[in-house]
Amino acid sequence: MAYVSPHGRALIDRELYLPTSWTDDRPRCAQAGIGEDVEFATKPKLAQRMLERLLSAHGPQAVPWFTADEAYGDNPGLRPWLDAHDINYVMAVSCDARFTTPTGPRRADELAASAPKKGWQRLSCGDGSKGRRLYDWLLLDPGADQHLLLVRRSIFQPGELAYYICHFHRPVPVVELVRVAECRWGVEETFQFAKNETGLDHYQVHRYPAWYRHITLSMLAAAFLAVTAHIERGDQKGVHRPPAPAVTSELGWVGSWRGGGC
Repeated sequence: MAYVSPHGRALIDRELYLPTSWTDDRPRCAQAGIGEDVEFATKPKLAQRMLERLLSAHGPQAVPWFTADEAYGDNPGLRPWLDAHDINYVMAVSCDARFTTPTGPRRADELAASAPKKGWQRLSCGDGSKGRRLYDWLLLDPGADQHLLLVRRSIFQPGELAYYICHFHRPVPVVELVRVAECRWGVEETFQFAKNETGLDHYQVHRYPAWYRHITLSMLAAAFLAVTAHIERGDQKGVHRPPAPAVTSELGWVGSWRGGGC
């Protein structure tokens, strides 16, 4: 789990995903140092656990926004939990995600296809390695759903669409939703930074506690570097109020285990 803000970003929590081939084999788990209390949990469930720890330690103000990829956005259990805890979110969903309309459920791609052309806006979602990352964006209100649908379209390949489910508790401009949606890439960039600078993936452990020790120390070192860089830049002297930070989850890589068969 990464924390992304205008001043920097850092990995702030971690969980190791264990498939049922591990959790159903208790002797194998015992040999790897995995306790009897560790049971199978989906990646969205692991994300929920990390959010619970964050809220417990720092309160609701610690999570102004949450974003994640389709594996989390499509999960039927995570969204209701976020709604119940009043957490604003923008999560990617599949093209066949269903939204409630006055005429019944409709797929995300159907809603996007029926939208008027004038509804699209060309917005930048930040700077990339080749300059500004420009996409066309469309925000749709299904009409009978507590969620909104945000659609991203490539300006080079108009048929390439991405869909996001949005939930928030105050009026928010489209540009803010776009910013949150693209914060998800912050976790990928943070992974790369931690791999290069603090050895996040430089391990060959074979036991459960050893994996957590290595990952935790690497994350701590990367966070220290992020804070030091922020102080050296003097970002704290800015006179304008920065956009709200976002917490983003992507356990696909963090949940890997070399030599562990995961």
